[in-house]
Amino acid sequence: MSRKIPSTRAVIFLRENSVDFKPHFYRYDKDAVTEAAAKEIGVETNDVVKTLVMEDDEGKPFVVLMHGDKRVSTRSLARTLGAKNVTASDPRTAERLTGYIVGGISPFGTRRPLDVYVEESILSLQRIYINGGRRGFLVEISPEDLIRALKPIVVNVAQL
Repeated sequence: MSRKIPSTRAVIFLRENSVDFKPHFYRYDKDAVTEAAAKEIGVETNDVVKTLVMEDDEGKPFVVLMHGDKRVSTRSLARTLGAKNVTASDPRTAERLTGYIVGGISPFGTRRPLDVYVEESILSLQRIYINGGRRGFLVEISPEDLIRALKPIVVNVAQL
């Protein structure tokens, strides 16, 4: 049984930017989002990309795209950005900035334009699986399309 592709702002953005994507649905698990998604759709957790809303010491928000099985080194990221520190935005702020609910935040079609930083090693994957703007919904795209659509800034800030 195929499910109908939801008409999220992310899907609209992808279509408007001629990004070829394949939808994937999974049962959302708030305690293990990327692990649950990877297991259910049959890919490695490393191939599932988290969309993290963060802010620098001056309160400027931005998005970081990170492998599902890794964390962001906030120290390395702050150094890269020339900031004193960076922190994760609180859930309410992340939802207000993106227009998505936590667990369904996508870097595509955010309510407010945000700079996007992508972990360098994500770009060497064959395909990536990233939130499509709703809990339990990923879109599979190529790293090349990610670059073309978002024009992210490449960083090397992953840690286990």
